[in-house]
Amino acid sequence: MEELAISLGRAIREMRRANGFSQDGFALAAGIDRSYMGRIERGEVSITLDKLYRLAAVLGCEPAELLPSISSGRLQSPPRKVKTKLQ
Repeated sequence: MEELAISLGRAIREMRRANGFSQDGFALAAGIDRSYMGRIERGEVSITLDKLYRLAAVLGCEPAELLPSISSGRLQSPPRKVKTKLQ
């Protein structure tokens, strides 16, 4: 999950910069503490869905645009347990 938080934080930072926001201005517009915003962008914390939607709204995008895809290789699924039929 740590890798997911880092990937999400990078995506948020890239989108924030592309929209011309400073980190302070973006945090203010989203109603999030400036230092907490820095921790989000560095992937040091996992954010709630509420915050994800709030950040996406300020950025003018859909929340899904900020999430890494499973196929990107950045998100590894845990190994699946396969039940076998014993004879």
